[in-house]
Amino acid sequence: MATPSNYLHITDLPLKPVTVVCGHYGVGKTNLSLNLAIDAAQAGSQVTLIDLDVVNPYFRSSEYAELLEAHGVRLISPVFAQAGSNLDVPSLTGAILPALDAAQETMHESKQTSFPRKLVIIDAGGDDAGSTALGRFANAIKQAPYAMLYVVNHYRNLTQNAAEAVALLPEIEEKAHLRATALINNSHLKGETKAHHIEAAWDFGFEVAEKTHLPMAAITAPADICLPETSCVFPARVTQHTYPVQIYVRTPWE
Repeated sequence: MATPSNYLHITDLPLKPVTVVCGHYGVGKTNLSLNLAIDAAQAGSQVTLIDLDVVNPYFRSSEYAELLEAHGVRLISPVFAQAGSNLDVPSLTGAILPALDAAQETMHESKQTSFPRKLVIIDAGGDDAGSTALGRFANAIKQAPYAMLYVVNHYRNLTQNAAEAVALLPEIEEKAHLRATALINNSHLKGETKAHHIEAAWDFGFEVAEKTHLPMAAITAPADICLPETSCVFPARVTQHTYPVQIYVRTPWE
């Protein structure tokens, strides 16, 4: 589905050759990571998605291996992760460090300032355990400028107000040994989202951005409500910050 021209495109987002997607459990990191990976591949990047969620066995990027392969995205996942498996084994493959090196090398070679030619997206797990797993690779990630997108969601428990979302970030950064570089306000209700849900979370997102001193990279909205033929009409101030996303991640009962 093409992104309407008045919304943000993947190339408008502040991505680096290594881009980490982090946040509290349940804020929608995996769905966002899938969108970033697929959109970047469609924009011409060579994309690798690393599923570093060794905590949650139910909503992992690994569950969408066929989708990613169909769009030309390479997936690196925990050794025991497979579609339909609920094994929660903190296992990581030896493919991660070479993937990071390869993406960073393109930056060194081209001194690029534009959209990454090679892109590694890390779908980090939530909570302390997820951030700790990410921390194992902090030194390698810091070998070149990186992006770490802090994802918040006004409609998820424990991050429903700005104070909660702000308080969580230092905990993630401490365990990950990395610093967030931008914020994404991922406040939507998937297929139940209406325009007023996006607008209602507007102040929340910018309050978190202000208090964390992070630039607002984007707010997200389901792509199907961003189409011209839908009844949703966002104010211009909302549209210019909105990155439309497909809803790939579904719960078992959806």
